[in-house]
Amino acid sequence: MLWMGRLFMSESPPIPDLTDYRPSRDLLRDRVILVTGAGQGLGRAAALAFAVHGATVILHGRNVGKLEQVYDDIEQAGGIQPAIFPLDLENAGTKDFDALAQAIKLQLGRLDGILHNAALLPGLSPLNNQTFEQWHVSLRVNLISPFALTRACFPLLKASADASVVMTSDTHGHTPAAYWGAFAVAKAGVEALVKIQAQEWEMVPHLRINTLIPGPVRSPQRARTHPGEIKQTMRDPQDLTSLYLYLIGPDSRAVSGRTVFC
Repeated sequence: MLWMGRLFMSESPPIPDLTDYRPSRDLLRDRVILVTGAGQGLGRAAALAFAVHGATVILHGRNVGKLEQVYDDIEQAGGIQPAIFPLDLENAGTKDFDALAQAIKLQLGRLDGILHNAALLPGLSPLNNQTFEQWHVSLRVNLISPFALTRACFPLLKASADASVVMTSDTHGHTPAAYWGAFAVAKAGVEALVKIQAQEWEMVPHLRINTLIPGPVRSPQRARTHPGEIKQTMRDPQDLTSLYLYLIGPDSRAVSGRTVFC
């Protein structure tokens, strides 16, 4: 279904200073939130935060063992029992994304938000050393899958009284640099995707989409690309959860099509 809105998106209000943002304990009560790449790093931290603040979280990833550990952590923290949906984005197609959306509808009855956090970055190398196959996989996981999953879940999101989609991007997508190749191109595409989608969703005022660029964070991906960094000097993923809570929750209701830098 095609939704035709105005050609240009109206200006969103300025994002408030979130330094002292303190979300209410029941910020996400009665909401269902899907988190991709929930098995580790930022995805894990955000999933835990969403659950602690009242959401039923759907944990996506391809490593079932890691997802089960996050599942246990949520229950131990007193969160609502989550759901697990493993899916390998490298090989997933339209039928797989449609099946995920259908499973959410049948088992949970609703969807109020998606955090796209799954990412694939094999390593840094010059463009001349990157292959067609590497580019194909990188674009598929980092750009095409977020688009396809959001598209499959659109009817559920549209049915929500207040729904939010958040895309985790990367500094090198916003400001491309040598050796980041396919990953940077995919993340640059994510920012373009978010702006296009926000314009097309203008006719659906209760539905929004934004990009979050975390910057340097202590995570498995960061360890692979910057092995010489001193981990103690970087922020922990948990330090960013207030931003994820703001963007996925009702307090950001009027904000859409924005790129938020941590």
